[in-house]
Amino acid sequence: MSVTRHSRRRLLGAAAGLATAGLSGCGLLDDDPAPPEAPDPLQPLLDEALALAASYDRAILSQPGLASRLTPLADDHRAHAAELARLIGRTLPSSGTSAVASGPAGAAAATIASLRAAEQAGQKSATAACKAAPPERAALVGSIAACRATHAEALR
Repeated sequence: MSVTRHSRRRLLGAAAGLATAGLSGCGLLDDDPAPPEAPDPLQPLLDEALALAASYDRAILSQPGLASRLTPLADDHRAHAAELARLIGRTLPSSGTSAVASGPAGAAAATIASLRAAEQAGQKSATAACKAAPPERAALVGSIAACRATHAEALR
């Protein structure tokens, strides 16, 4: 009778070993992490909206005389960033602006020219994103592209 017990134990042990090997082969027991989630195609547009808003904030701090002209444009970019973040399920970073010393009055023209160039580049990237966006996102992205084009004209 001891021969029977011994062979049953071997049989059960072998069956358990095969089951474990089979499960690990199916991926149920693998310890490999899941591949990272691909970034949303609108993430670069969100990053750009945040960068544009920050550029305006720095310009306003360095050229306080331009605040009334530039603040609404910065607010537009913050609104775009908030809507894009909501759409793609991201949390916006807390905005903190650092103090910048006021620049000379003649630097205002250079500041405006720099912001205008940034708006033109941003408009091009938003237009490209609009062309690549699925229909349910194209309206928002197209609106952002149009707003950036309007900003560029307002900065003339």
